[in-house]
This record gives sequence, structure tokens and C-alpha cells, in this order.
Amino acid sequence: MADRKLFTLVSILVGLSIIISYSLTEYTVLLFDTNQFHFAIRQTVFGLVGIVLIYVLSLGDPDKHLKPLGFTLFFGSLILMIAMPFLPESVVSEVGGAKRWIKVAGFSLAPVEFFKVGFVYFLAWSFSRKLGHHNGMGIRSEFRRFLPYAVVFVAAMFIIAFLQKDLGQVVVLGGTLLFMLIFAGSSFKFFLSILGGIFGAVVLFILTAEHRIARIKSWWALAQNSVLEIMPEFVAEKLRVPVEVEPYQIGHSLNAIHNGGLFGVGLGNGTFKLGFLSEVHTDFVLAGIAEEFGFIGILFVVFIFMWMLQRIFKIANRTKDTSIYLFSIGIGLVLSFEFLVNAYGISGITPIKGISVPFLSYGGSAMLGACLSVGMVLMASKKANMNGKTSISTSE
Repeated sequence: MADRKLFTLVSILVGLSIIISYSLTEYTVLLFDTNQFHFAIRQTVFGLVGIVLIYVLSLGDPDKHLKPLGFTLFFGSLILMIAMPFLPESVVSEVGGAKRWIKVAGFSLAPVEFFKVGFVYFLAWSFSRKLGHHNGMGIRSEFRRFLPYAVVFVAAMFIIAFLQKDLGQVVVLGGTLLFMLIFAGSSFKFFLSILGGIFGAVVLFILTAEHRIARIKSWWALAQNSVLEIMPEFVAEKLRVPVEVEPYQIGHSLNAIHNGGLFGVGLGNGTFKLGFLSEVHTDFVLAGIAEEFGFIGILFVVFIFMWMLQRIFKIANRTKDTSIYLFSIGIGLVLSFEFLVNAYGISGITPIKGISVPFLSYGGSAMLGACLSVGMVLMASKKANMNGKTSISTSE
């Protein structure tokens, strides 16, 4: 294996997810009247399959297997997402009016989790052939060469944001596309132009759905006091929103984090998981970790996660193959944005987006998608060794 440290770091996060899937679902198993080990067993299966997947992919030949796998993920997942609204309920699970999961052998798989990996590969493959350093070209010329990617991105985001009602994934993929453009050689002026366009698109997506507007109002109702107190009163009054519905999810999340303190209340001793904070084992897993393991526990998770990202970016830095360089950076960006969007959401800094924490949140699709991405990075990392640079070994 090219980078055993990366494999070990991911395995640590997967192992932690199994432990907390058991601890944080104490109330959930009672609510759904299931075995107390139900979620832990399923997460163990997801985790073990994910680890085996990483190992098997790391043994593959990047010249033979990486491109077919990347394009299969991209086009296969895209076709599934387009077809899902038209499939019967016996095949597709519907939650909150959105069809995001396909039922397979008693499990529900979300194609968008695999589409993200394929999307990053498609961008990396295409950018390495079509883009390059801007070399002083005008902003108009940069827009012309970016136009085909914009069409693909808008089409994919329409499917994800409107048909699947999943704005959080749009934010993650939009941010990834934006920064990959910079690493592919686009100018900073073009970067700012696209940033403005993406910001406008996000605002449009929010304003076209009542549930997104309600979520923004709920977040602002909680955050407004700390922001408006530093503004002039006449400005603050115009921006103040009446608290019609208590944003209990964010409130309980913050209380759980506060209750954990420095060292936490201990594994299994959390109280906010007992019906106060719903989905604590999925979208709010960091709040659950903060309560039971405290600031020290969160610091450990952040340390392992950042070390994992450092290994991924080091692989990108050690290859002369532009497509693999961009793919590794893109996967690192996706994992980073997912972690940040979730962390900011559960701490009230930004609205909650429903994004899971890679390798930690309960769920098979998110786990397998993240493991698939790391396995492909490990497969691609062999090109760094082939190009004559220093081998990525365990001695580093």
C-alpha cells in the first residue's frame, strides 16, 4: 500500500464511528423498538466494507482502473439521480418530499454520495486537458473555456438542489469546483467572478423553497443577537427577525457542546441524545462527541481529520500527473468542506445543511462514498512513485 498512514487514520475514524453509533443511539433504538446493537452492527458492516474497499482499491493499477471507475461513478450516479423521481416508492425512499435513497437489499443508498467522487474525477480529468495557467488571458476568454463545465455543474446542481432538495451538497460541490479552478490555473479575478455567481445561485436556491427560507430564519433568530449588538440600533431593528419558532435543534446542539466541557461526561453518559437532539448519530454526531468526550475529544477528532487531509494533499503534491494532482486535491476539498459545513452548522455559525461528517456520521452511503474516494486517492498515489519522486512510505 502506498500510504499506510492514510489508511490507518481513516480506520481510526471508522472505528470511532462504530463506537459512537452504539453510544449515541440509546434513545433511537427505543423509539424504533430495535435491538440495542442495531445501529452499531450496521455501522460495523458499513465500516468493514469501507475499509476492505479502500484496501482493494489501493492495490489497483491507476493507469487501468482509475479512469473507468471515475467515469462509471460520475455517469452512473448522474443517471440514477435523474431517474429517481420517476421510480416507484418500492425502490426509492422518500423523506420530506425528497427522493434521495434507493433501496438495495434492505439498505438505502444515496447516489449523490458516489456522484461527488465521480464529479471530482471528471473535473480533474477534464481540467488537466482543457485548462491550464491563464497566462494573462482576459476574463472573457476564461469564461468561454469554463462555459462547458458551468453547464454540467448547473445541470447536476439542479438535480441535487431541486429534485432531491439537498442544498448542502450543492454548497460542498460548488466550493470544490471553485477551488479546483484555482489549482487548475485560473486567475484570481475569475475566481472572484465565479464565487459571486455561486453565491447568487445559492441565494436563488434558498429563496425558491419555503423550507430553506424557514431554516435560514430559524438560524438567524438564534444568531442575530450576537451579531446585531455591534451594529447601530436603527440598522439592527431592520435586520431583527421575531423568534416565531424556537430553533431547538441548534439550541440543544449548543447545550450539548457546553455540557461536555473540557473532558466530557463520559462515553454513554450523554443526556441530549435522549430525545432532545434528534439525529445526533448522523448530522449532529460532533455535538454528541463533544458532550461525551468534551473539548479534548473534539480536538482529537480534528487532529486525526487534519492529519488525514495532510496525507491526501501530500499525495497531490508528489505527483507530476495533473489529473491525479487535481483529483487528490478535489477529494481533500470535498472532505474538508463537508466537515466544516457540518461543524459550523451544529455550532450555530451557519445554517444547518444536513451534511454528514465523513467517516463519523452513521450511514452506509456516506461511509462507502468517503472510503471509495480515499481508496481511489491511494490507487492514484502510485503515480507519484512511478514519476520518480520520493516514495510515500510508512517511514515518513
